[in-house]
Amino acid sequence: MNSVDHSTDLWTPSRIIDADRRHVWHPYAPRRAAAGNLPVASASGTRLELADGRTVIDGMSSWWAACHGHGHPHLRDAAHRQIDRMSHVMFGGLTHRPAAELAERLTAFAYRPGLTGEPLTSVFFSDSGSVAVEVAMKMALQYQRGVGRPDRTRFLTWRGGYHGDTQGPMGVCDPDGGMHALWAGVLTPQVFVPAPPPRGSTPDTVADYLARMRAVVEENDVAAVIVEPVVQGAGGMRFHDHAVVTGLRRVCDETGALLILDEIATGFGRTGDDLVGTAAGVVPDILCLGKALTGGFLSFAATLSTDRVAAAVDAGAGALMHGPTFMGNPLACAVALAALDLVESGYWRDRVPRIAGLLHRGLAPLQDVPGVTDVRVLGAIGVVETVDAVDTAAVTAALVDRGVWLRPFGRLVYTMPPFTCTDDEIAQITGAVREAVGA
Repeated sequence: MNSVDHSTDLWTPSRIIDADRRHVWHPYAPRRAAAGNLPVASASGTRLELADGRTVIDGMSSWWAACHGHGHPHLRDAAHRQIDRMSHVMFGGLTHRPAAELAERLTAFAYRPGLTGEPLTSVFFSDSGSVAVEVAMKMALQYQRGVGRPDRTRFLTWRGGYHGDTQGPMGVCDPDGGMHALWAGVLTPQVFVPAPPPRGSTPDTVADYLARMRAVVEENDVAAVIVEPVVQGAGGMRFHDHAVVTGLRRVCDETGALLILDEIATGFGRTGDDLVGTAAGVVPDILCLGKALTGGFLSFAATLSTDRVAAAVDAGAGALMHGPTFMGNPLACAVALAALDLVESGYWRDRVPRIAGLLHRGLAPLQDVPGVTDVRVLGAIGVVETVDAVDTAAVTAALVDRGVWLRPFGRLVYTMPPFTCTDDEIAQITGAVREAVGA
């Protein structure tokens, strides 16, 4: 075997970029992209230190995940304690305290008396949000088989959605305007309705929309309705009202379809709510969680279901037919427990509305800029939508020059900063966006 020199001083920024360009694929990017990816040397709090010495605010919370900032001491300490005990053990035939405790706490977190829907009592751990959705879809299909409705094999969702990049979730992402149009004719055809009416729509508009959804469910062999509640994320960063989610619970109850809420992006405070479903007064039959579940420390996700769903799954095939190698990883479970401590402490409850106000104030001037079609804010999410597609490389470079890291896509420049950002940091983010978009 040839020896490889791993000494740190030889890995200059240019060498990292060169090796990365020669060998590494990045999300939704050509294998050898014209623009190099920026090497990061370290991350702490709200900041990323680039390998060339510059420091930028992570205005993306590293794709929603690092909502408490990078390297939060409570999460770091939990990781250290657990890694000294046991970093991983197979979950087939074995269990451990971190998984059992996390399952108990997540089911309590996801339900409270007075909500419409049954308690979520069963938890399936996996290693990514996309897999959590894959598992949710399998649960729904196995449920329908278990209750004697094997003909119900399709999923209903709305346009503009995004649920992940594995086979099943790709099928419920927008088939035309989304990121998976390449796979038309390969993916299982699902049932789509128009995108939900935008936030602030009249009650009559929402009621008419829900009536159309119910009619579509009844006309098709729908096993489950799957949606991102209140915020459609990577499919377009669109916002709708909690009343739509409340109404979907009624539609599913009346038609026998299951309700799957994909809260991988919205859960744990991002919109200003613990969970969007809870804020809408409902509990889904199946709930998907991820991203902020470990505060950005590790890739980890969970799919929760009711007793009714779990019993039907067991009555049919005898087991839920899925089992990732790293299922129930104890290190991830331990960090997720610590992240849940932070969420349940409520420290973010004042901060998220404050961030929302600062984002609105800082981004509102762009509403009058030529080429901008909309500016919208919900919780710790700020979105600027443009008429034409954004020049991602140029806008990213302009933002980095102003000390801010964002990742625009399509016609959107958006931010979802860590809850720990200061007022000055939010002002720096919005100022950088104003200058980059205005230019």
